[in-house]
Amino acid sequence: MATLKLVILPTKILKDGTHKIRVAISHNQKTSYIVQNVIIDSESQFKDGRIVGRPDAGLLNRKLRVKLNEYQDALDKVDADSYTVSQLKQYLEKSTKAKAFSISQAAEEHIAKKKKKNTQDSYRRTLRYFVKYIGDVPLEMITSQMISEFDRLLEEKRGMSSTSRAIHLRQLKAFIVPQIKYGNVTYRVAPFVDVVIPESRERVLDITVEEFKLIRDADVKEKHFRVARDLFCLSYYLAGINLIDLMDINFKDKDVIEYIREKSRDTKRSDKIISLTIQPEAKEIIDRWMGRNGKLDFGYNYTYDNFRKYVTAQIRRLAKRVGIDKRVVYYSARKSVVQHGYDLGIRTKILEYSIGHSVKDGRSIFNYLRFMRSHADNAMRMILDNLK
Repeated sequence: MATLKLVILPTKILKDGTHKIRVAISHNQKTSYIVQNVIIDSESQFKDGRIVGRPDAGLLNRKLRVKLNEYQDALDKVDADSYTVSQLKQYLEKSTKAKAFSISQAAEEHIAKKKKKNTQDSYRRTLRYFVKYIGDVPLEMITSQMISEFDRLLEEKRGMSSTSRAIHLRQLKAFIVPQIKYGNVTYRVAPFVDVVIPESRERVLDITVEEFKLIRDADVKEKHFRVARDLFCLSYYLAGINLIDLMDINFKDKDVIEYIREKSRDTKRSDKIISLTIQPEAKEIIDRWMGRNGKLDFGYNYTYDNFRKYVTAQIRRLAKRVGIDKRVVYYSARKSVVQHGYDLGIRTKILEYSIGHSVKDGRSIFNYLRFMRSHADNAMRMILDNLK
């Protein structure tokens, strides 16, 4: 009688110390193995035929269970005693061979997690261009040469600027990275290893300290202007938090906020959590608009996308009302708080942490969360005191 079970082989450890999960086929006192596209970091992450000690353990175990059930269903259809273990292995591999996971499947899986319609549209545009110029290829076929060719065609065929091409390449990377993380695809050479993402042209959207004060101190009676003023200032006071993240936070009984940027979900293995103390300036605005559920409530019955467009329009009108002769949008608060902090001599890595960018010193900040929060809080206090 042939039996199946999930195993790792300590003798087959990979060069980087990781292990591949295998399905062991035991038959007539002999064993053969079918390698799965799931990799764990160490032997300690595998116990009694299950993956343990990982945040994605449940997902990977479900994936392996589905595959194991497929093999068992195929095995039940034949008389195993009529085959050798090697023949059974070949039969199971052939009978359960699935269509390769394509870039469009990976993209749609990523897009489905995005809340904003315009964000979804942007990602789908990247997918459409890639399929048009390169094809709906299986993930494992994608190489750095293929991605560089995609970048070249975006420039030659569509006349895209470096900024636009950089956006599409980053979004393409966002489709692929989670699939590597969850074991749906493995590469001998990472597909972005030799890809040079074009540098984006700097968008001059920041405003000066004095211009920020004009918005902060605007004595406006109209609700749309008060909402625009308070949201703009609140983003600044909370280190340039994006609107979609701000509207999702429950502030009830909170002195500290901790969140993961919607924009960077599923794109990085670490450096995700932003932890900041709510400064008094921010607390005043939050208390003014906080609803019963702890989230900000401005009394509008808009979809998020319509609310975002509404806020953007009102911020532009408010800036014009107070005499700022330049383009000002919600994102200007984020750009400005970083620029003002830099002008005050605050270290770049502290500013990077505060706004949710990766700290580029070769270490994960996840294990230094409290340490980084104290530095970010001190930095924000310095920035806000500079407004007085």
